[in-house]
Amino acid sequence: MSFKLTPEQQQIRESIQRICEPFDDRYWLDRDTDGKFPEDFCQAIADEGFMGIAMPEQYGGSGLGIADAAVMAQAITESGAANAGFAALIIGIFGLNPVVVFGTEEQKEKWLPPIIKRQDVACFAVTEPNTGLDTTRLKTRAVRDGDHYVVNGEKIWTSTAQQCNKMLLIARTTREEETDKPINGLSLFYTDLDRNHIEVRPIDKMGRKCVDSNQLFIDDLRIPKEDLIGEEGKGFRYLLHGLNAERILISASMVGLGRCALKRGADYARERVVFNRPIGMNQSIQHPLAESWAELEAANLMAFQAATMYDAGEECGLQANAAKYLAAEAAYKSCTTAVMTHGGMGYAKEYHVERYLRECMIHRLAPISPQLILSYLAERALDLPKSY
Repeated sequence: MSFKLTPEQQQIRESIQRICEPFDDRYWLDRDTDGKFPEDFCQAIADEGFMGIAMPEQYGGSGLGIADAAVMAQAITESGAANAGFAALIIGIFGLNPVVVFGTEEQKEKWLPPIIKRQDVACFAVTEPNTGLDTTRLKTRAVRDGDHYVVNGEKIWTSTAQQCNKMLLIARTTREEETDKPINGLSLFYTDLDRNHIEVRPIDKMGRKCVDSNQLFIDDLRIPKEDLIGEEGKGFRYLLHGLNAERILISASMVGLGRCALKRGADYARERVVFNRPIGMNQSIQHPLAESWAELEAANLMAFQAATMYDAGEECGLQANAAKYLAAEAAYKSCTTAVMTHGGMGYAKEYHVERYLRECMIHRLAPISPQLILSYLAERALDLPKSY
């Protein structure tokens, strides 16, 4: 089995590289300094028709697969845009998958074209302060009131909410104690982010300054019943449908980020002369860089195996989670190695590798931790007893 890029995928990669050229390391360093959202970058991607790469053609998308979207994500991060470039776009690329799969024809026609054209910008309001990764225990409530739902609660780590006019929101429509399983009673909505009823408070964080992360305080937000996706109470199952694709896209993006850092490290190792020889002649410099290359390529193979299986309609939970684990760890090691290769200058912003290191951390942590992935793999691949 070969995971070599098809001619069409190679064309996608080259097109994204061309779009990314004006948005170089200096651009992203400036955005990391001033915190300005990279809207011009996002619009450039949308103008070339790539925002809807994995959405159906009848709504303005390209109708391509997750493997093709993974090629795009990887090319973005590998360009030097790092995780900031990927995070600024991801909700528009694949975030509305629940609408594509479970929405009505009327909802798709109304909601998808504006996202693809970036006339609408959406965020993903799922995580809550007191539930963490135990997503089935969400507390935000949506109570039916005639032809509306009234929503109250809090969300946290909601990216791009400062920029958005729309949001994908999951809330509990049936109290947990009234359901047979916590997974039931959660409903999914795609609706307006009404700032008269939602306070969006930014979180000052470690990296990715130009792509805001936020806490949302929702107070008596009224959502029309027409904004409910699918059936009431099945929202968490709708989210589960897209988790493997999300893992795959993150994996490909992290490989791209790791490759970007690795190139920086190798370039510096060739150019930096100490004791009358390039430091890249020293095996203590060579070997960590070589290890990172091997680990990134292995993670890339797993990511595209998972993508190929997903596009073929095959079960790929093991592969998608393994890919996310391997890619996140390999990218972290590659970014750390790039900083160490630069010595003291690796700590300086002008060499960019410290930014890559800060930005790679987010996907070691989220949307699922390495520990939970290992527990999942132990249970599903090795038939060991469930540990949580």
